[in-house]
Amino acid sequence: MFRRNPEKKWWSSFTTVSAMTAKAVDFEVFGKVQGVFFRKHTKEQAEKLGLRGWCKNTAQGTVLGHMQGPDDKIESMMLWLKTKGSPASKIEKCEFRNQAELTDYTFVDFNIRKD
Repeated sequence: MFRRNPEKKWWSSFTTVSAMTAKAVDFEVFGKVQGVFFRKHTKEQAEKLGLRGWCKNTAQGTVLGHMQGPDDKIESMMLWLKTKGSPASKIEKCEFRNQAELTDYTFVDFNIRKD
């Protein structure tokens, strides 16, 4: 039978936004970023870093997205979006907009949007 350890609080493994410095930022990546699995790799990298948000292709040939998470993880993802991307991508530039501190997450995970 499973027994709960009364010394360990159930909420101790959760991190709230208020207990850390978190932010949200929008991004747009330019270059050869469509048809090269860029969104798939972006989702995988975001999940690896524990980020939340979304990304999608645009009619202009860019990848647009939004991410939320701890400052250090956001900084890591920003560097990845600017310099690495998917193996077959050729990134010309990446723009970041609307950076803001978070009080609450508005996404539960990171998704690829089809719209």
